[in-house]
Amino acid sequence: MSPRHVAIIMDGNGRWAAMRGKPRLFGHQAGGQRVREILEACPPLGIEYLTIFAFSTENWKRTQAEVAGLMSLFRLYIARATEELNAAGVRVRFIGDRVRLDAKLRAVMDEVETLTAGNGRLHLTVALNYGGRDEVARAVRRLAAEVASGNLDPGSVDEITLSRFLDTHVLPDPDLVIRTSGEARISNFLLWQSAYAEYEFVDTLWPDFTAEIFAGIIRGYAARERRFGAVPA
Repeated sequence: MSPRHVAIIMDGNGRWAAMRGKPRLFGHQAGGQRVREILEACPPLGIEYLTIFAFSTENWKRTQAEVAGLMSLFRLYIARATEELNAAGVRVRFIGDRVRLDAKLRAVMDEVETLTAGNGRLHLTVALNYGGRDEVARAVRRLAAEVASGNLDPGSVDEITLSRFLDTHVLPDPDLVIRTSGEARISNFLLWQSAYAEYEFVDTLWPDFTAEIFAGIIRGYAARERRFGAVPA
């Protein structure tokens, strides 16, 4: 059985560029092209939801030139891809804290979300200025405000209640999380949602991560037994 929701930590763009004697942004550009191929591969594989980690709350620590270049690339790619994604039946959402993002980037994000809101062939979620701990902290602040206003009984708060305040409240939890580039860590990505996700760490750098590699991982997932804390039947 194919995973319904796949999340990907797209790592290795900078190293891929350095291996070719190119600046890091060259690798990010190559990585952006790879996203399109993986998107196209999802529906035939039975995947309904794809979430990609584009920029973390920690990535602001990078050089000002790289951050500025990435923000420009995001704005350009989203603007250019809007019509194509809509025509392909892809619904686009963004998760993360938008406050720190450039107003022009927020505008194109709003535009593509509005235009594709009625689509359902594939649900693409882009994590932009996203961190799992930051998401939970923001969710708790919203929940606390509801309690303080008298709209929510603190005694009724449980896992389901908190989930409703997360950025991903309209999405199913990921079944499979893939990280490229040989790193074996989750980097603050979907911490709450991935509690029972399957993980796959691959050595391939993101710009070299082909649809064939992706399909092989999906086939391997089908052989896994997901017990969610129970014992085998």
